[in-house]
Amino acid sequence: MTGGVITSAGVILAATFGALAVLPLLFLVQLAFLVALGVLIDTLVVRSLLVPGLILDIGRASWWPWQRRVPADDTQTEVPQRLAEPATSR
Repeated sequence: MTGGVITSAGVILAATFGALAVLPLLFLVQLAFLVALGVLIDTLVVRSLLVPGLILDIGRASWWPWQRRVPADDTQTEVPQRLAEPATSR
């Protein structure tokens, strides 16, 4: 669902950092190239190929924080009838 949005945002971010490569300062050219390359690798390789492959390989264990099994609590706490008092206007 959001794969196209994330990919296009990564490409736009890489292009933004790539725009720094035209500056005449050598350290900014090197920094812009490395950051743009890193963002492109993350966007195109990691998020498009590596993460879906790992999720298929790991299976249900990749979602364990969401499906944590919590033992049922037998004690019930009373919920007050009125949680807040209405504000009064003066």
